[in-house]
Amino acid sequence: MLHKSLLSLFAFLLLIGNSVSAQKADSSQLIIKKTPDFTVTGEGKSPNWAKTKWVSMPVQETAGEKLNTKAKILYSETGIYFLFHCEDQKLTATFEEDGKPLYKEDVVEVFLWPDPAIPAYLEYELSPLNYELVLMIINKDGKFSGWRPSSYTGKRQIQHATSVQGGEKKSQAAIKSWMGEIFIPFSLLQPMVLGAPAPGSKWRANFYRIDHDKGYTTGSWQKTTPNKPANFHEFNKFGTFVFE
Repeated sequence: MLHKSLLSLFAFLLLIGNSVSAQKADSSQLIIKKTPDFTVTGEGKSPNWAKTKWVSMPVQETAGEKLNTKAKILYSETGIYFLFHCEDQKLTATFEEDGKPLYKEDVVEVFLWPDPAIPAYLEYELSPLNYELVLMIINKDGKFSGWRPSSYTGKRQIQHATSVQGGEKKSQAAIKSWMGEIFIPFSLLQPMVLGAPAPGSKWRANFYRIDHDKGYTTGSWQKTTPNKPANFHEFNKFGTFVFE
Protein backbone atom coordinates (compact mmCIF):
# COMPACT_ATOMS: atom_id res chain seq x y z
CA MET A 1 0.00 0.00 0.00
CA LEU A 2 2.81 2.38 0.93
CA HIS A 3 4.63 1.44 -2.27
CA LYS A 4 1.56 2.30 -4.37
CA SER A 5 1.10 5.60 -2.54
CA LEU A 6 4.72 6.57 -3.18
CA LEU A 7 4.37 5.68 -6.86
CA SER A 8 1.22 7.79 -7.12
CA LEU A 9 2.94 10.73 -5.41
CA PHE A 10 5.95 10.40 -7.72
CA ALA A 11 3.70 10.33 -10.80
CA PHE A 12 1.84 13.41 -9.56
CA LEU A 13 5.05 15.36 -8.94
CA LEU A 14 6.37 14.32 -12.35
CA LEU A 15 3.17 15.57 -13.99
CA ILE A 16 3.48 18.93 -12.23
CA GLY A 17 7.13 19.21 -13.24
CA ASN A 18 6.32 18.47 -16.88
CA SER A 19 3.50 21.01 -16.81
CA VAL A 20 5.78 23.74 -15.42
CA SER A 21 8.44 22.90 -17.99
CA ALA A 22 5.87 23.09 -20.77
CA GLN A 23 4.69 26.49 -19.59
CA LYS A 24 8.26 27.77 -19.56
CA ALA A 25 8.91 26.29 -22.99
CA ASP A 26 5.77 27.97 -24.36
CA SER A 27 6.50 31.43 -22.96
CA SER A 28 7.16 32.68 -26.50
CA GLN A 29 3.74 31.45 -27.69
CA LEU A 30 0.38 33.10 -27.16
CA ILE A 31 -2.99 31.44 -27.81
CA ILE A 32 -5.26 33.88 -29.66
CA LYS A 33 -8.95 33.23 -29.02
CA LYS A 34 -11.67 33.87 -31.59
CA THR A 35 -14.44 36.44 -31.21
CA PRO A 36 -17.35 37.90 -33.15
CA ASP A 37 -16.53 41.32 -34.55
CA PHE A 38 -17.15 44.36 -32.34
CA THR A 39 -16.52 48.11 -32.37
CA VAL A 40 -13.36 49.49 -30.77
CA THR A 41 -13.96 52.39 -28.37
CA GLY A 42 -10.55 52.90 -26.78
CA GLU A 43 -11.89 51.80 -23.40
CA GLY A 44 -11.95 48.02 -23.78
CA LYS A 45 -15.58 47.84 -22.66
CA SER A 46 -16.72 45.18 -25.11
CA PRO A 47 -17.72 42.02 -23.21
CA ASN A 48 -15.77 40.09 -25.85
CA TRP A 49 -12.54 41.06 -24.11
CA ALA A 50 -13.55 38.81 -21.20
CA LYS A 51 -12.73 35.84 -23.46
CA THR A 52 -9.00 36.30 -22.93
CA LYS A 53 -6.48 37.28 -20.24
CA TRP A 54 -4.09 40.19 -19.96
CA VAL A 55 -0.53 39.59 -21.15
CA SER A 56 2.24 41.39 -19.28
CA MET A 57 4.75 43.50 -21.22
CA PRO A 58 7.87 43.62 -19.01
CA VAL A 59 10.16 46.64 -19.13
CA GLN A 60 12.98 46.02 -21.59
CA GLU A 61 14.98 49.14 -20.76
CA THR A 62 14.29 52.21 -18.67
CA ALA A 63 15.68 55.64 -17.94
CA GLY A 64 13.01 56.36 -15.34
CA GLU A 65 10.32 54.50 -13.42
CA LYS A 66 9.19 51.02 -14.44
CA LEU A 67 5.66 51.56 -15.68
CA ASN A 68 3.30 48.58 -15.93
CA THR A 69 1.96 47.71 -19.38
CA LYS A 70 -0.37 44.91 -20.42
CA ALA A 71 -2.25 43.82 -23.52
CA LYS A 72 -5.04 41.57 -24.77
CA ILE A 73 -5.42 40.06 -28.25
CA LEU A 74 -8.39 38.46 -30.04
CA TYR A 75 -9.15 37.60 -33.66
CA SER A 76 -12.29 37.29 -35.78
CA GLU A 77 -13.17 36.22 -39.31
CA THR A 78 -12.18 39.68 -40.54
CA GLY A 79 -9.23 40.85 -38.46
CA ILE A 80 -7.19 40.90 -35.26
CA TYR A 81 -7.89 43.04 -32.17
CA PHE A 82 -5.46 44.53 -29.65
CA LEU A 83 -6.15 46.25 -26.32
CA PHE A 84 -3.34 48.01 -24.43
CA HIS A 85 -3.35 49.39 -20.89
CA CYS A 86 -0.39 51.67 -20.12
CA GLU A 87 0.32 52.96 -16.63
CA ASP A 88 1.63 56.51 -17.05
CA GLN A 89 2.20 59.86 -15.37
CA LYS A 90 2.29 62.30 -18.27
CA LEU A 91 1.20 62.26 -21.91
CA THR A 92 4.42 62.89 -23.76
CA ALA A 93 2.72 63.31 -27.12
CA THR A 94 2.74 66.35 -29.41
CA PHE A 95 2.07 64.95 -32.89
CA GLU A 96 -1.45 65.74 -34.07
CA GLU A 97 -1.35 64.06 -37.46
CA ASP A 98 -1.22 60.51 -38.77
CA GLY A 99 1.97 59.24 -40.38
CA LYS A 100 4.39 61.10 -38.12
CA PRO A 101 7.35 59.39 -36.32
CA LEU A 102 5.23 58.51 -33.30
CA TYR A 103 7.99 56.30 -31.84
CA LYS A 104 9.78 59.49 -30.76
CA GLU A 105 7.04 60.01 -28.15
CA ASP A 106 4.67 57.86 -26.06
CA VAL A 107 3.31 55.04 -28.21
CA VAL A 108 2.27 51.39 -28.45
CA GLU A 109 3.43 49.29 -31.39
CA VAL A 110 2.30 46.05 -33.03
CA PHE A 111 4.44 43.96 -35.38
CA LEU A 112 2.77 41.16 -37.40
CA TRP A 113 4.81 38.71 -39.48
CA PRO A 114 2.29 36.20 -40.86
CA ASP A 115 4.59 34.42 -43.33
CA PRO A 116 8.13 33.68 -42.06
CA ALA A 117 9.07 32.57 -45.58
CA ILE A 118 9.36 36.24 -46.60
CA PRO A 119 11.11 39.04 -44.63
CA ALA A 120 8.07 41.34 -44.72
CA TYR A 121 5.80 42.39 -41.86
CA LEU A 122 3.38 45.05 -40.67
CA GLU A 123 4.45 47.72 -38.19
CA TYR A 124 1.61 49.63 -36.54
CA GLU A 125 2.00 52.49 -34.05
CA LEU A 126 -0.70 54.26 -32.02
CA SER A 127 -0.20 57.35 -29.86
CA PRO A 128 -2.29 58.17 -26.76
CA LEU A 129 -3.76 61.09 -28.74
CA ASN A 130 -5.13 58.50 -31.21
CA TYR A 131 -2.83 59.17 -34.17
CA GLU A 132 -1.38 56.28 -36.13
CA LEU A 133 1.61 55.25 -38.22
CA VAL A 134 1.12 52.28 -40.58
CA LEU A 135 4.11 50.75 -42.36
CA MET A 136 4.76 47.64 -44.41
CA ILE A 137 8.38 46.68 -43.69
CA ILE A 138 10.91 44.81 -45.80
CA ASN A 139 13.82 43.60 -43.63
CA LYS A 140 16.73 41.90 -45.40
CA ASP A 141 19.84 40.93 -43.43
CA GLY A 142 19.09 43.53 -40.75
CA LYS A 143 18.58 46.38 -43.22
CA PHE A 144 14.98 47.51 -43.34
CA SER A 145 12.73 50.15 -44.81
CA GLY A 146 9.01 50.84 -44.66
CA TRP A 147 6.22 51.99 -46.95
CA ARG A 148 2.70 53.11 -46.25
CA PRO A 149 0.07 50.70 -47.60
CA SER A 150 -1.78 51.63 -50.78
CA SER A 151 -5.57 51.93 -51.01
CA TYR A 152 -5.72 52.52 -47.26
CA THR A 153 -9.47 53.13 -47.09
CA GLY A 154 -12.70 51.33 -46.32
CA LYS A 155 -12.37 47.72 -45.21
CA ARG A 156 -8.57 47.89 -45.52
CA GLN A 157 -8.29 50.70 -42.96
CA ILE A 158 -7.28 50.00 -39.35
CA GLN A 159 -9.80 51.02 -36.69
CA HIS A 160 -8.34 52.59 -33.55
CA ALA A 161 -9.36 54.56 -30.48
CA THR A 162 -7.73 55.69 -27.22
CA SER A 163 -8.80 56.84 -23.77
CA VAL A 164 -7.10 58.42 -20.77
CA GLN A 165 -7.64 57.68 -17.08
CA GLY A 166 -6.99 60.22 -14.32
CA GLY A 167 -6.52 63.28 -16.52
CA GLU A 168 -7.22 64.95 -19.85
CA LYS A 169 -6.37 63.55 -23.28
CA LYS A 170 -4.06 66.35 -24.31
CA SER A 171 -0.34 66.86 -24.75
CA GLN A 172 1.69 66.97 -21.50
CA ALA A 173 -1.37 66.30 -19.33
CA ALA A 174 -0.82 64.61 -15.96
CA ILE A 175 -2.60 61.23 -15.99
CA LYS A 176 -2.66 57.82 -14.31
CA SER A 177 -2.90 55.62 -17.41
CA TRP A 178 -4.01 55.45 -21.01
CA MET A 179 -5.54 52.75 -23.19
CA GLY A 180 -5.38 51.97 -26.89
CA GLU A 181 -7.74 49.68 -28.79
CA ILE A 182 -6.94 48.51 -32.32
CA PHE A 183 -8.56 46.43 -35.06
CA ILE A 184 -6.31 45.38 -37.96
CA PRO A 185 -8.28 43.90 -40.90
CA PHE A 186 -6.79 40.84 -42.58
CA SER A 187 -7.51 42.47 -45.95
CA LEU A 188 -4.78 45.04 -45.21
CA LEU A 189 -2.22 42.24 -44.93
CA GLN A 190 -2.81 40.81 -48.40
CA PRO A 191 -0.99 39.09 -50.05
CA MET A 192 0.87 38.00 -46.89
CA VAL A 193 -2.44 36.48 -45.76
CA LEU A 194 -5.51 35.64 -47.85
CA GLY A 195 -8.11 35.68 -45.10
CA ALA A 196 -8.69 34.64 -41.52
CA PRO A 197 -6.12 32.16 -40.18
CA ALA A 198 -7.38 28.61 -39.79
CA PRO A 199 -7.44 27.16 -36.25
CA GLY A 200 -3.93 26.08 -35.33
CA SER A 201 -2.28 28.55 -37.70
CA LYS A 202 0.80 30.35 -36.41
CA TRP A 203 2.06 33.89 -37.02
CA ARG A 204 5.24 35.44 -35.72
CA ALA A 205 4.51 38.69 -33.87
CA ASN A 206 5.52 41.09 -31.13
CA PHE A 207 4.12 44.17 -29.41
CA TYR A 208 5.80 47.02 -27.57
CA ARG A 209 5.29 50.19 -25.61
CA ILE A 210 7.55 53.28 -25.54
CA ASP A 211 7.35 56.00 -22.88
CA HIS A 212 9.37 59.22 -22.78
CA ASP A 213 8.27 60.82 -19.49
CA LYS A 214 11.65 60.57 -17.74
CA GLY A 215 13.82 59.35 -20.57
CA TYR A 216 13.52 56.46 -23.00
CA THR A 217 11.61 53.52 -21.51
CA THR A 218 10.38 50.45 -23.40
CA GLY A 219 8.24 47.43 -22.60
CA SER A 220 7.71 44.39 -24.79
CA TRP A 221 6.06 40.97 -24.89
CA GLN A 222 9.18 39.28 -26.25
CA LYS A 223 12.50 40.99 -25.60
CA THR A 224 14.45 41.64 -28.77
CA THR A 225 17.71 43.12 -27.51
CA PRO A 226 18.05 42.39 -23.77
CA ASN A 227 20.42 44.76 -21.97
CA LYS A 228 20.94 46.80 -25.14
CA PRO A 229 19.15 49.74 -26.78
CA ALA A 230 15.94 48.29 -28.17
CA ASN A 231 15.75 47.27 -31.81
CA PHE A 232 12.14 46.29 -32.36
CA HIS A 233 12.95 45.01 -35.86
CA GLU A 234 14.85 41.89 -34.78
CA PHE A 235 12.00 39.83 -36.19
CA ASN A 236 13.69 36.47 -35.65
CA LYS A 237 13.18 37.11 -31.91
CA PHE A 238 9.44 37.70 -32.27
CA GLY A 239 7.09 35.40 -30.40
CA THR A 240 4.39 33.23 -31.98
CA PHE A 241 0.63 33.73 -32.11
CA VAL A 242 -1.28 30.43 -32.22
CA PHE A 243 -4.84 30.95 -33.45
CA GLU A 244 -7.36 28.87 -31.54
